[in-house]
Amino acid sequence: MWARLAAAALLAAGLRGCVAYEYEHEFWIRVDGSGTVNVTGRPELWTAFKGLAVPAEEDAAKAAARQVFESSGLRVRRVTITSRGGRQYLFVSADFPDVNRLQGTPAFPDLRLALQPDGERLRLDGTWARPAAARATAADDGVMAVRFHLPSKVYEHRNAMEGVERGNIVGWRQDVRAALDGGRLDVGALIDRRSILVSTIGLFAVAIAAALSMLAALIFWVRRRGARLTAGGGPPTGNPPPPAPSVPAAR
Repeated sequence: MWARLAAAALLAAGLRGCVAYEYEHEFWIRVDGSGTVNVTGRPELWTAFKGLAVPAEEDAAKAAARQVFESSGLRVRRVTITSRGGRQYLFVSADFPDVNRLQGTPAFPDLRLALQPDGERLRLDGTWARPAAARATAADDGVMAVRFHLPSKVYEHRNAMEGVERGNIVGWRQDVRAALDGGRLDVGALIDRRSILVSTIGLFAVAIAAALSMLAALIFWVRRRGARLTAGGGPPTGNPPPPAPSVPAAR
């Protein structure tokens, strides 16, 4: 019985990690506000949520997506069109210099994001919602999501769907039907100002410094002990002097 329950729990966890989204923003953010974003979605959902008229011809569709991201100040890394379950999906990966400057650009009329200091920490705050001006007919099945790979320790979050995943991932999702009807996602998290990488390097540096200090102290102790022995003029107490060489008797 317990084995069956454990197997069911593992299966459920695996299913949660394998959700296929119909429309998704996935961000990798650094503590300085720069980062990378991947946007994936069915072309009609790009039209419904971003107001981007996606041409039917693949090269033209990729060119249109590239142009809207580049005009928004992002450096486009890749644009592709894939298929899943007989449907096409437009994918764009792009780098941005400051997440605070994405709001209101042609590429992000549906997303408001800010990363600002909050005392000794950083606060990510934002919303996702379909712009009132972006209207289109689209199939309303499936799920959409906004997800963040954060650079440092997460102290709190605003009701992320699975809490904090793998230490630094938070995400929010809703049904496409609710999103098309104007449903809003409120996103947010409070994180450390120090990146996980910097903190890890700092720990290694402290450990190395401690090891070097111990080695230096050991070398200093050995040299001082040697100096004392030399000043005493002989071997340590308890070690008898070597016997004098015998001289043969004269005949």
